[in-house]
Amino acid sequence: MAVKIRLMRVGKKKQPSYRVVVTDSRSPRDGRFIEVIGQYAPRAEPSVVTIDADRALHWLKVGAQPTEQAGKLLEIAGVWAAYKADVGKDAVVKPKVKVKAKTVKPVAPVPEPEPVVAEAAAEEAAAEEAPAPAEAAPADEPVVAEAAATEAAGEEAAADEGTAEESA
Repeated sequence: MAVKIRLMRVGKKKQPSYRVVVTDSRSPRDGRFIEVIGQYAPRAEPSVVTIDADRALHWLKVGAQPTEQAGKLLEIAGVWAAYKADVGKDAVVKPKVKVKAKTVKPVAPVPEPEPVVAEAAAEEAAAEEAPAPAEAAPADEPVVAEAAATEAAGEEAAADEGTAEESA
């Protein structure tokens, strides 16, 4: 049985006042109830809220769920703060529901990847041992440039000789 703390409308037509009641959630709004724990008169100036704190705290501890409006009234009366302090939770106590346990198949262990740090350290060590390409490039460039110029001159000379032989 789901127990609720909610408001039950009483009073004349167009002049509502409410009782704060503990009731079975299946019963109608103004129907059967378990216990009256307070009253709320919104038309009075200021609104009147009277709640039996001991009984409201008892029902909250055994699992009664307040409706939104009843929860606001419990906060105004200070019952909700006392409940949170007593239980030590911010949320409303959830009703106990039986859950069927499911069997879970074991999963094959996943091999751990090698740490990336080791690879980075190995690359740094290799870079320290080999001469840096930036340092070797200036010394090699004139040699490469001279060799390229020599090869280009040799090819031009060979081409000139080849064209001279073909024309004769």
